Amino acid sequence: MATFPVINLEKLNGEERAASMEQIKDACENWGFFQLLNHGIPHEFLDTVERLTKEHYKKCMEQRFRELVSSKELEGLQAEVTDMDWESTFFLRHLPESNMAEIPDLSHEYRILMKEFALKLEKLAEELLDLLCENLGLEKGYLKKTFHGTRGPTFGTKVSNYPPCPTPDKIKGLRAHTDAGGIILLFQDAKVSGLQLLKDGEWVDVPPMRHSIVVNLGDQLEVITNGKYKSVEHRVIAQTDGARMSIASFYNPGSDAVIHPAPALVEKEAEGKKKQVYPKFVFEEYMKLYAGMKFQAKEPRFEAMKTRETTLPVATA
Repeated sequence: MATFPVINLEKLNGEERAASMEQIKDACENWGFFQLLNHGIPHEFLDTVERLTKEHYKKCMEQRFRELVSSKELEGLQAEVTDMDWESTFFLRHLPESNMAEIPDLSHEYRILMKEFALKLEKLAEELLDLLCENLGLEKGYLKKTFHGTRGPTFGTKVSNYPPCPTPDKIKGLRAHTDAGGIILLFQDAKVSGLQLLKDGEWVDVPPMRHSIVVNLGDQLEVITNGKYKSVEHRVIAQTDGARMSIASFYNPGSDAVIHPAPALVEKEAEGKKKQVYPKFVFEEYMKLYAGMKFQAKEPRFEAMKTRETTLPVATA
């Protein structure tokens, strides 16, 4: 089995740029995931994010999770649970408007920190999208422009904790799924593992690596690249020992953005007899469908969107 791809972003600034770009290309085409080192976010800053996230869980969410486990009778499970996940979460929305002020129980320090973290991740996501454009032969800024819609991208963060689970064979931390959106940046626990991706029919661990950012591609990038890049199924395995922290930030298209295969890629592939195989749709419509089909295969979602295709205008590359 090939080694999980780890990309050192610093190498893009020197003689190893071409080799590093090839690494990113291979990761996008064959894994749908990769891990970033030297991404520009200071280690001390990430340590503070981890510390305050874990403190917030202990202070504000741990007892609620215990009460949920008790009320749903999830202790000592005898049969497999397939309609719930063993996770404690809350969501922060950054763009187009922030909901940070509406989230209860966040300390002032944590609120300010997560606002700054979001700005750093937004910048990194846009840098990565341009690297993808370069590898795909698309003009710089094409993906960001496609995601923009009329109000800019949608950007939010899911903060999760996966507490120790007495019956990990009976319930998943998070059931298998692909992500609906664009590009996802994950800051995960440096010690406790659990994240796995499906590659060549086998579940592969995404190894915890201190101060790294894990990147994965969502369904929208599969559509825009006409299948050249793929969103990949992944899941979280609950652990008997140790609580796992996961902070996943989703840089997605705006709700009214029109998503479709990039014309430049379709034309290029047409020469090789490959035609446009993905639908054209408004991102918000896809998200409505995804809400009820998240834990199912993505292909029926794409097929369903094909049946709803409209004569939406297509921007040229």
